[in-house]
Amino acid sequence: MTVMTRPPDSDLRARPARPAVRRRPLRPRHLGAGAIRALCTVNVLLLLWMIITSLRGTEEIFDHPVGLPAHIEWDNYLRAWQTGGFGPALVNSLVVSIGSAAIAVAVAAPAAYVLARTKRRVGGPLTLLFALGIGVPAQLIIIPVYVAFAKTQSLTHLKLLDSMQGLTAVYVGLAMPFTVFLLTGYFRSLPVEVEEAACLDGAGALRSFVRIVLPMARNGLITAFLMQVLGAWNETMFGLVMLTSDGNRTLPVALLSFIDQQQFQGTDWGGMFAGVVIIMVPVLLLFVVLGQRLIAGMTAGVSK
Repeated sequence: MTVMTRPPDSDLRARPARPAVRRRPLRPRHLGAGAIRALCTVNVLLLLWMIITSLRGTEEIFDHPVGLPAHIEWDNYLRAWQTGGFGPALVNSLVVSIGSAAIAVAVAAPAAYVLARTKRRVGGPLTLLFALGIGVPAQLIIIPVYVAFAKTQSLTHLKLLDSMQGLTAVYVGLAMPFTVFLLTGYFRSLPVEVEEAACLDGAGALRSFVRIVLPMARNGLITAFLMQVLGAWNETMFGLVMLTSDGNRTLPVALLSFIDQQQFQGTDWGGMFAGVVIIMVPVLLLFVVLGQRLIAGMTAGVSK
């Protein structure tokens, strides 16, 4: 017969009690991180689907919208490049985007520096005025801009309509509110003591700005430049209204023209997706190479 014995009370007291398992509350930060991961996953999958679809034929796309290509159709890119006129349009987009970005940063940097360092009462309202300009829709100013350019062209014989110069001027004007606002915040984050030391050494305001401030604000200037390049690269409405001839089209306008051609000749879905990829690849490469610097410049400028 087996007798069950109870352990002494000392042994029971020596054993530590197991802590109760508490579930951590689900914080909003965790929900936001999960939503961002899900959104990034969807975007990456959509990007891969667009690239794969650009290598498929039209019949294969209709039969199986999602799937790997049975035969890689490199001719889609050739048709988009030649028939859609994406070659000249790529050059036009590069010229307009880089040119307007360079001019916008060159004009906005001195204005932002003055607004950041001035101690007059007018500095705050002017900064607010530039900030309000960010919220003005482009649809409200497209007709006044077109009428003003038409009158200026008739009076001065300057070709502003259907020209790269006129479109570049429009993009510079559209970029000024955000560029000035961004650089103003970035210049305010720079230490003033360095400029004061340069003034004690005999450097004037212009020399101090060029030799000291601009090198320190390199990340902010690069961020403003890249943001303007991206905005001008993807802009469609002003390019569609201001440009009429085939040789002056930018990439978004060339894509719309290519889609219009397919309505009469039969939709070439493979070529259309190839044109979308051609427009998208330079922007993706820009983000891959300079994405970290772009984010760092944005956070440093806007947070001040």
